[in-house]
Amino acid sequence: LDMEELKKPMKPLERVASAPKGTLKNPYTDNAEAIAQGKKLYFGKSCNGCHGGGGGGGMCPPLTNTVWVYGDTDDTLFRLISLGSQDLQKQGYVRKGSEGVVGPMPPFGELIDTDQDVWKIIAWIRTVFAGGPERRHW
Repeated sequence: LDMEELKKPMKPLERVASAPKGTLKNPYTDNAEAIAQGKKLYFGKSCNGCHGGGGGGGMCPPLTNTVWVYGDTDDTLFRLISLGSQDLQKQGYVRKGSEGVVGPMPPFGELIDTDQDVWKIIAWIRTVFAGGPERRHW
């Protein structure tokens, strides 16, 4: 999928169903305006309730460190947020990393209006990542 195709709004679950595994790429990475919108969406969808206000964790894994339970690609994070961890596992994804806190990720594919909003949340999440530049795989 090219970036122009990814910028056409679609329901998150439709995007997951229509895109082959491994092809999703965030069109908003490092886009300051999208990151600001993503931060508002993160709080507006209550992501902070489980992952903490600064992404440092809580009932669920932190978003700031170098461990990503299912992997750190844009494609994997988009599918995890949209499908939730149970349906992600049904699609063949397995845990790659482990955290002290491993609450299940609920599916947000019906709760977040468009795939653009999911991408903006991911763009913001990328800004709180505390790993070194060599760990940046997006």
